[in-house]
Amino acid sequence: MKYSALASGSNGNCYYLASGEGDAILIDAGINTKHIELRMAKLGIDPSHISAIFITHEHSDHIRGLSVFCKRYQVPVYITAGSYKGSRLNLPPDLVHIILPNAKVEIGSLSVYGIPKYHDAKEPCSFLVSDGKINIGVLTDLGRACDNVKHVIKHADVLLLEANYDEEMLEKGRYSFYLKNRIRSGWGHISNRLSLEVFLENRSPRLKHLILSHLSGQNNTVELVEQTFAPHCADLTLSVATRYQETELFDVYQLKTSNEVAMAKLEPTYTQQTLFQAASEV
Repeated sequence: MKYSALASGSNGNCYYLASGEGDAILIDAGINTKHIELRMAKLGIDPSHISAIFITHEHSDHIRGLSVFCKRYQVPVYITAGSYKGSRLNLPPDLVHIILPNAKVEIGSLSVYGIPKYHDAKEPCSFLVSDGKINIGVLTDLGRACDNVKHVIKHADVLLLEANYDEEMLEKGRYSFYLKNRIRSGWGHISNRLSLEVFLENRSPRLKHLILSHLSGQNNTVELVEQTFAPHCADLTLSVATRYQETELFDVYQLKTSNEVAMAKLEPTYTQQTLFQAASEV
């Protein structure tokens, strides 16, 4: 599987994932369409080959470019009822597919699993994408690390994980008291420290690549998250996604780590029974 964070941060998010068979999706479209197209072009990606867009929630940094992109390329959009209502977008009805937060959707050779989570949105979910051998988890906008999030970390070969803010920078920063409390309330975002904790507690030997994502522009830095995670990632590839430019187009089969383990297939029956075991709490 190939993947890239086209944009990641508090001002815009868009993630590209594709199977070896050429089935490709976006998770979120939170930068304008022109910038999505430019960043895709740098990676040699044809926007017309996108088969679907999955939306995590209705905040503007996740849907800013959605309307134009899906109309221009006639791409189906998969979104929960709450997120669609909250977005206030009026998309062509034939392109809108309402899903449950824990839905499983097949897009060609890809299976996309909704991951219910805590976040201050109407009906949010993260996503795990699998081709039957490789599992890629995209976990951002996490108010807290619920059991669903922990389960995805345990079964991911590639993990895009939020490390939104440094606790000291947030406390001493210029955000209002209200906004600071919203971020750290358990319904906003997770800090570098909490992200590291949940990562260390739940990582498995199958993990090959960790991409730290959704960094705050005011309350975090690339250097801080690298310093926090690098001592614990000697046995895998570590990257940091930013708002400023796309990551490279990674191919999971070309990653070099010391953990060369068999790629276990994520069986659908197992997933349905256990991946969403905490869905009722979210």
